[in-house]
Amino acid sequence: MNEKELTREHILNEVRNSDHNKIKLAVTDIDGVLRGKLMRKDKFLSAVESGFGFCDVVFGWDSTDAAYDNASYTGWHTGYPDAQARIDLGTFRTIPWDNDVPFFLADFVNAKEAPLGVCPRSLLKTIKARSEKLGFRPFFSQEFEWFNFREDADSLRDIDFVKPQPLTPGMFGYSILRSSQEKEYFNDLFEYLDDFDVPLEGLHTETGPGVYEAAILYGDILTAADRAVLFKTSVKEIAHMHGIMPTFMAKISPNLPGCSGHIHQSLWDEKKNLFSNSKGNKGMSKLMESYMAGQLACLPFILPMVAPTINSYKRLVEGAWAPTTLTWAADNRTVALRALPAGEKSCRLETRVVGSDTNPYIAMSACLAAGLYGIENNLKLQVPETIGNGYRDNGAGKLPRNLWDATQAMKNSDIPKQLFGEEFVNHFVSTREWEWREFSKAVTDWETKRYFEII
Repeated sequence: MNEKELTREHILNEVRNSDHNKIKLAVTDIDGVLRGKLMRKDKFLSAVESGFGFCDVVFGWDSTDAAYDNASYTGWHTGYPDAQARIDLGTFRTIPWDNDVPFFLADFVNAKEAPLGVCPRSLLKTIKARSEKLGFRPFFSQEFEWFNFREDADSLRDIDFVKPQPLTPGMFGYSILRSSQEKEYFNDLFEYLDDFDVPLEGLHTETGPGVYEAAILYGDILTAADRAVLFKTSVKEIAHMHGIMPTFMAKISPNLPGCSGHIHQSLWDEKKNLFSNSKGNKGMSKLMESYMAGQLACLPFILPMVAPTINSYKRLVEGAWAPTTLTWAADNRTVALRALPAGEKSCRLETRVVGSDTNPYIAMSACLAAGLYGIENNLKLQVPETIGNGYRDNGAGKLPRNLWDATQAMKNSDIPKQLFGEEFVNHFVSTREWEWREFSKAVTDWETKRYFEII
């Protein structure tokens, strides 16, 4: 037996010998919501060999389970049949806060057993394979900021989501005091996540009432995306045990900084970091420069993949620690692309446009595919490095200002279809247009306060 077969058999033996007669399986929808089910052990062992059917409505629902009426992949016109899911045994872990129930992720294939175009995890596997075919091993990680409140699902609805109580008051970034005051929750996050194979490099408070930031350990891009997806849902489950409600909204208040989901990335061969070159510009290789040039060229046309909600664009405003311009610089937190070239092993790119509300599979696909676009087209990093304030337009342009404009730019460009295929782009664009339509029907508090009495 080869190592892969031994690993597979070891995992299956772990399941067979488990004290549990159930397995938890999950897939990810377009918005990054983890959806799944419990499956009997014997059914699971059969599904490992042949796959299993999972209703394709998971790609036909928005985040509130409203059915899209503008998508062609699935809908009332198709009758919502099953899509074919395949279990990835490499994602095996047990859930430490749920009696060590075995857990696996799955993704989808089409009738020809090829990756399903609209499935976010399948998309990332396709982009990863493209990178490896070019000789580049992508290593990624994601970091998240999020707010925590002393609320639960019922209390939030009782107050109509208005003025929830923060976990801690005041603006205390990197506060040892605030983290120690909530040490049971804080320590459970770090330790449970480590036991769940979502290891953190760091965890600290951020500036803002009840805000935390976590940096997830880097790894192979698919592993990194799995960890990022599982991080978000794990935080929600662990927080619930402590009577806490977290949110990964990109912008919770106009008076507070938004929540980022920055993605760190580098390309390697079998031995070394291909982004590093001690003799290059600021320690960057020409390959890294082309990768960055690709992202700057593609960002205006793929922005909904890293800023996917109405709320995303409330974060992308001047002076709020999020970028607004197509800029880059070495170690500058006001630009879209923050190069971190110091150190042969640690040399990497941080894409700062990404918010905490993203689907990690889609966001990482966007970053990698855009970077490869720059390499394959031998793009030069012609945008000059920003010195100082990145909110000043350097002539390279600004990011689209709302989800509608960004989605139309994506819809009308040929670049996204080249990078991700027509099936994904057509479906994804439809879901973002739906999101804008749903928002456009809403009457907001701002409108009521502004127009109710005077107009």
